[in-house]
Amino acid sequence: MNKMLLIIFGMAIVTYIPRMLPLVFLKSNDKNKFLKRFLKLIPFTALSALIFPGIINSTGNPFSAIIGGSVAVVLAYFNINLVFVIIASISSVVLFNIF
Repeated sequence: MNKMLLIIFGMAIVTYIPRMLPLVFLKSNDKNKFLKRFLKLIPFTALSALIFPGIINSTGNPFSAIIGGSVAVVLAYFNINLVFVIIASISSVVLFNIF
């Protein structure tokens, strides 16, 4: 039991350190503009890197998947409701596969 607690404590320290270090070193607000913009774009790029392979492999046909993903991106750019974006992208994939 003591070994298990030691392992849990070690894992907690290992996961806490990467979260704590940026807060310590980037504490000041006088970051340059490039760094601020870079840090703002990280969530979007990470999400894109996670979603894009799933889109390409979702239908079995990469062309229909690219069409559905493109429809979703265009509609999302114009701030259309998420439900309509999903319905339109699925509909475009289905129509492409039918024709």
